[in-house]
Amino acid sequence: MVRLIAALAVVLALMGRAEAQSSNDAQAFMRALEALGWQREPAVGKIGDIAELRLANGNKFLGAADSSKFIEMNGNPPTTNHYVLSHPDYNWFAVFTFDDIGYVKDDEKLDPDELLKSLKEQNEAAADERKRLNLPPLQLVGWAVPPHYDAATRRLEWGTKLLSGSGQYGVNYTVRILGRSGVMNAILVTTPETLLTDLQEFRTALNGYDFVAGQRYAEFKQGDKVAEYGLAALIIGGAAAAAAKSGIFKVLGKFAGVIGVAVIGAVGVFFRKFFKRKAA
Repeated sequence: MVRLIAALAVVLALMGRAEAQSSNDAQAFMRALEALGWQREPAVGKIGDIAELRLANGNKFLGAADSSKFIEMNGNPPTTNHYVLSHPDYNWFAVFTFDDIGYVKDDEKLDPDELLKSLKEQNEAAADERKRLNLPPLQLVGWAVPPHYDAATRRLEWGTKLLSGSGQYGVNYTVRILGRSGVMNAILVTTPETLLTDLQEFRTALNGYDFVAGQRYAEFKQGDKVAEYGLAALIIGGAAAAAAKSGIFKVLGKFAGVIGVAVIGAVGVFFRKFFKRKAA
């Protein structure tokens, strides 16, 4: 049976009433999911006017409007300018969004321990904001994969392990792809158990990714906008990075977007079991 990915908010809701659900609920959800405007090979997914993603291996892609619907279906607030790439059987999915922060210099050395400390402090500070938004609690446990940068591909990557209030684990695997005028953010949603397999498939899918002509990192010219921060700040969140320097952690600016997307990463093991049982 297909391993269905679901957001934490949906999982917690189902846990309270799972036994009362009928197979019709699962079927209705799948029909709504399949009714979205999925683009498939040989189509090329357009990520705004900044980048393109050549589809292959059965993977499918949603434009901004349908991506917002997909994210809402998974129990999260609506979005703008987000784009979803999914495995054909929803074993994993990824959310893309672009930040026009300017050209990020990639000559900074990363300290995983210090970065994790900052992220955990931000996670604690964000607890009240999540409560205000009626989002379930979400604890950052640690690195699933420590941050690392590949100068050849201009990709900054790391994975965080998350824990829900109900004891469910999930993984946000984040890729930041540096461009001439900003950074493409891609968050892979998967489980700790399948991270290695799903990550390999996702990286294969990223072979079809490229910035459009004029937006590539190597096309930087003197006079272009340069970002105010470097690689480490991309991990702890732009505006939050400035707050981090003064020891103040608030959900501000671009970091608010990070919190919004992070909830998607709490993958529901229970949700997959629910669908499997109902299908049987």
